[in-house]
Amino acid sequence: MLGEQFPHSFPPQHQDRSPGLETLMEPRPIEELMEYRGSGKLRDKVAVITGGDSGIGRAVAIYFAKEGADVAILYLNEHEDAQEARRQVEEEGRRSLLVAGDVGDEAFCRRVVRQVVDEFGRIDILVNNAGEHHYLPGGIEDLTAEQLQHTFRTNIFSFFYMTKAALPHMPRGGAIINTASIQAYDGNPHIIDYSATKGAVVAFTRTLAKGLAERGIRVNAVAPGPVWTPIIPSTYPEDYVAHFGQDTPLKRAAQPAELAPTYVFLASELDSSYMTGQVLHLDAGQSTCS
Repeated sequence: MLGEQFPHSFPPQHQDRSPGLETLMEPRPIEELMEYRGSGKLRDKVAVITGGDSGIGRAVAIYFAKEGADVAILYLNEHEDAQEARRQVEEEGRRSLLVAGDVGDEAFCRRVVRQVVDEFGRIDILVNNAGEHHYLPGGIEDLTAEQLQHTFRTNIFSFFYMTKAALPHMPRGGAIINTASIQAYDGNPHIIDYSATKGAVVAFTRTLAKGLAERGIRVNAVAPGPVWTPIIPSTYPEDYVAHFGQDTPLKRAAQPAELAPTYVFLASELDSSYMTGQVLHLDAGQSTCS
């Protein structure tokens, strides 16, 4: 079975920086499966992916390129990771654009959308994926107002900013895909601000879907369970990382490559033309067992 090829445990590790870097992870996340064959589902579409330098965002960029899309990759400051993401997109024969900056800044979101439109002419797909979380050993009493505000700016305000800026350039048939989380449903007292933002992402997705239906733009979300990405070693203590994902029914964390086809599904009119306002759960059955 394919899943048996993936790690069920990880070496203890921690990165003293946020965002984390994929180049420092052991093992590296698996963001591409050679068995996947594109079939032109997104041929000549233009996609914008926030947090596209690594993890889920990079996997989605690669799979979109496999399906024929040109991809703009937005990231904060992980330049080496972003360059590798660009290389992998262009290896599929598609154009890419890298833009570094803070999507929690509305002015930056407006500028980057103009840059994408100048480069590619339009935006067909927007993937709001950028996110951050920080470990709170004591729960809410360790949460400062500054951190709370910063997490909300990155994890939900940016979704508003990017969507508002991109919409004038999105044609009928466009798609917006938001990355939520199992924590929107289960919650985690050690990442309470993150969990709260992901609940907001779910409400944003459902509400925006109703508002954009008449414009022919579909809005859906993906709610992953534990996924092996740089956010994990940059957030959690070493002993937690060593057992990350083992509390799921499948006894392991997901790899980003396992999630990317779902984003392709939601981006493709051929596959999901009658789906909007939905949240797809990719969590190894964890949400059904809690």
